[in-house]
Amino acid sequence: MRALIIGGVGGMGQGVARDLIKHELVTQVILADLYPDPERLSRKLRESQKTSLIKMDVNDHEAMVKAFSEVNVVINTAGPFYKTAVPVARAAVEAKVNYIDICDDYEGTEILFNSDIDRKAKEAGITVLTGMGSDPGTNNVLVKWYADKLDSVEEIYLYWVVSIAELAGAAWDHSLHMTLGKIPQYINGELVHVEGGTEEVAEQFLEPLGICNVRYVGHPQPITLPKYIRGVKNIIIKGALIPLWVDELIKEQKETGLLSTEPMDLNGTKVTPYDLALKLWESIPEGRDNGPQSSGLKVIVKGERDGKKITYTADMVGRMAPGTGLPASIAALMMDAGDVTVKGVVAPEGCIDPDKFLGAFLRRGARIHQTEKIDSMFETNN
Repeated sequence: MRALIIGGVGGMGQGVARDLIKHELVTQVILADLYPDPERLSRKLRESQKTSLIKMDVNDHEAMVKAFSEVNVVINTAGPFYKTAVPVARAAVEAKVNYIDICDDYEGTEILFNSDIDRKAKEAGITVLTGMGSDPGTNNVLVKWYADKLDSVEEIYLYWVVSIAELAGAAWDHSLHMTLGKIPQYINGELVHVEGGTEEVAEQFLEPLGICNVRYVGHPQPITLPKYIRGVKNIIIKGALIPLWVDELIKEQKETGLLSTEPMDLNGTKVTPYDLALKLWESIPEGRDNGPQSSGLKVIVKGERDGKKITYTADMVGRMAPGTGLPASIAALMMDAGDVTVKGVVAPEGCIDPDKFLGAFLRRGARIHQTEKIDSMFETNN
């Protein structure tokens, strides 16, 4: 298998590549990046005979199509995905090559599903798998795994926290963007739009994270999960950047207009407040608390089985790069093995076998703390 990773020099791209090169069936991993500096690569990737570097701009459609036509799968890890998911997927469809991304921006997901990309991918006989990272990605697969154990699903809650000690580059753009304006949630059986960054709740995560405050964020699951989990009433997704001072400051910036995307005149120069704030966030002043080197996920699925109320909960904690990169790598290997057969645009819960994926995920050292509650009478731990 020959794989090309867009954003391959970034943290998420390297997370994918480090796993792929371990597998005998993978013969080549091309790391395509706007800044293909070998010094940015980990030692294992620099020294691997399987890896190579090329310069790639996601705005250069023809160059992407040409490069994509020479590989078996394209894996897009270059965010922010509200800017990159659609152009890279279009190039993959034209090149007739399978595509995977770790898109966590709902706007890109909406376009992929609702544009001609889906039809053209089906005509080309390829899979456009979107949102195959951590959130979305692993938690979508966990939702499907639990849903398959139930007669009906009523509610799904997806919570996550990311430490700013793990943020860099485009991840900051996504982190600010996901709280702006009206963002999707699935409430009372309908897709609705609520104000991003509101409705704060305190949730318990695994150590060293502890109790964290999470708020509404704009991720794709309220759009994708209802397509595959029928009858569900509520799909709520909330997230947070930690330590707490980060989200509090972002909230203040939003309320005071410092995250406005409307250009303003400043001494004869057009300045967009959002762009300025983003630039400043990329350089946290020394001495500020950056939080632990860990991020966390929580998945809660509520439903019924045999007339009884059942609640499944899964918790994970770990580093963001491998946590996001491993799922995309596993999905690419599953595609190569013929385990992903759906053509057209699809989300993880619509094409990834939960048992096969989770088995591979756990073999790579992942740890998932799970609980099952039946009628709130007793609890079993796995």
